[in-house]
Amino acid sequence: MMTELRGLYTLWLREIKRFVRDRTRLISSFFQPLLWLVIFGVGFGARFTLPGLSYQQYLFPGIVGQTLLFTSLFMGISVIWDREFGFMKEILVSPVSRFSIFLGKMFGDSTDALMQGTIVFAFGLLLGIPVDPLTFFASLPIMLLITFGLVSLGLTIASFMGSLESFGAVQTFVNLPLFFLSGALFPLSGSGIPDWLRIASMFNPLTYGVDALRSVILGAAWVPLQPLYVNLAVVCVFDAVMIGVGTWAFTRMK
Repeated sequence: MMTELRGLYTLWLREIKRFVRDRTRLISSFFQPLLWLVIFGVGFGARFTLPGLSYQQYLFPGIVGQTLLFTSLFMGISVIWDREFGFMKEILVSPVSRFSIFLGKMFGDSTDALMQGTIVFAFGLLLGIPVDPLTFFASLPIMLLITFGLVSLGLTIASFMGSLESFGAVQTFVNLPLFFLSGALFPLSGSGIPDWLRIASMFNPLTYGVDALRSVILGAAWVPLQPLYVNLAVVCVFDAVMIGVGTWAFTRMK
């Protein structure tokens, strides 16, 4: 038991250190959400009328979800790097179960994604979006739940990819539908939304994560698509399924 916990903790700590030491990734994590909030918030704000909300306020939880999505799926690239440099082979032959190996990388990458998601809150305050400390701390568990499933999805995809180029292509193919069908940029409950788009969004786990974030961050100003407990239940089921699939994928790795 102690061996499993020590291996899990070591892998978690390694992923944290890799993220903190990567200055390029840290710098980009500051500017990307800022561009979305400023450019989309100003450019599209005049085209959307939301009762009791500005478009930037509506957009803010969506950009938090977008940051978690893009960061979480990108973290799967660590599997390919570890395989290229032989580190993955060393940990796979270690006396630690594949389940603990997967959880260690998943928890570490989820922590990295959560750190990037918290940066968006700082920009929200700079742009005048009212976010109090209670709302911020209430959002953290939801953000963490969102990252668990998405990071597991990224690790699963990477475990079947043989090169960085293949992973990049598949990642983009998965990223964009999840993002655009989540309601991050536009309301899914409007009368002008086609039925097929609304139905497709209901099969997107990120839709429920973004809706949960809006319920917590915007409070009474937002009418959720689903009750908060339903959104959280769907996200938890998605997490459990993806952790199971990801562990199975790691058992297939050689």
